[in-house]
Amino acid sequence: MLEKYLYTRNLTLSIVEPLQIEDFGVQAMVDVSPPKWHLAHTTWFFEEFILLNNKPEYSPYFPYTRELFNSYYETLSKPFSRSKRGLISRPTVSEVLDYRQAVDEEVTNLLNNNDEVDEKVYSFIQLGIQHEQQHQELLMTDLKYNFSINPLKPIYKEMSGHSSLPRLKWYDFEGGMTTIGTNKKEFSFDNEQPEHQCFLYPYSIANRPVTNGEYLEFIEDKGYETPTLWLSDGWQTVTEQKWNAPLYWEYVDGNWHHFTLSGMKSIEKDQPVTHISFYEADAYARWAGARLPTEQEWENAFKNEAIEGTFLENMLFNEEDRSEKNVFGTVWEWTSSPYTRYPQSARPEGALGEYNQKFMSNQMVLRGGSCASPRNHIRLTYRNFFHPDKRWQFSGIRLAKEESAL
Repeated sequence: MLEKYLYTRNLTLSIVEPLQIEDFGVQAMVDVSPPKWHLAHTTWFFEEFILLNNKPEYSPYFPYTRELFNSYYETLSKPFSRSKRGLISRPTVSEVLDYRQAVDEEVTNLLNNNDEVDEKVYSFIQLGIQHEQQHQELLMTDLKYNFSINPLKPIYKEMSGHSSLPRLKWYDFEGGMTTIGTNKKEFSFDNEQPEHQCFLYPYSIANRPVTNGEYLEFIEDKGYETPTLWLSDGWQTVTEQKWNAPLYWEYVDGNWHHFTLSGMKSIEKDQPVTHISFYEADAYARWAGARLPTEQEWENAFKNEAIEGTFLENMLFNEEDRSEKNVFGTVWEWTSSPYTRYPQSARPEGALGEYNQKFMSNQMVLRGGSCASPRNHIRLTYRNFFHPDKRWQFSGIRLAKEESAL
């Protein structure tokens, strides 16, 4: 457990290593958080739920951590306004890094003293590791958005390499009863539990995500100007936000370019389209004569696939895709399923009951992980969720069809 803990904590530090000091406090919109806040919040999580509950002699490193670095746990304190995290100039970056080191030393000492550690402590540390892995992905997506707003279009890291997605084909499934979710002893979030049965009608699902080139055809066919392709809320969003392409796309000198973590680049037509909202994914699927899969169809289709693909550790961020079947990693894939509780699922007691289930309203499920997800964080049953208009994550499209539509 200690090895996994330290590996995760050090990976977070490696993510921010290319940054300049000025980058740590930037918050370009309410959905993103400054890198410094991510560093402090993930540290506070271990301090709050591990150290304060298991080391009676421990006192908070800062007296104001619950106020500044609590994200949304209302049972613990009133969190500082999410939209104003970029205004937290103090503590400094250096002080936050010292805070991380101090908490790491305390957790290390706790884990090295087996007399003080029981299964409950181990489970909380495992949750903290998984929580930090979520923030590692958010660090990357937030950094990308923050850099994209800067007119200089800063480069996070130079990356190169390219490979093409395979030709589109369809996997057919007969339908019937299938098992969804998990009861396994290995870690899973409460929103993935319990294992349960559901019925599927016959369906087909694409072997890979939609490409930039395929999505470009939708744009050129006036997909963003055709209201009949869109859900009502989606059309309202498109018209109000004046969307005409995925996030980060720019039409320059007669060609489409997009902002990447290695700067502005020409669109590669055979790479997965990304930074797509649910509304855009749904409209594209309708235009293509298909639909989005349900999350149950998605999980059933890929239950025998190995967790292989392009992940955070590759540091490629859609500059290259090496996955043969393109199931896990690369882009989160929108499903048509609303984010709701599974049958007979239990909400954890106390503050951790706020971790997942209180967000089960007006959000849609995504599956599969992305190029910014840590490899050992993603599982077949993993359920990500965002509001349908959000697109700063590495989110894309996988198509499905009814059997009768083939």
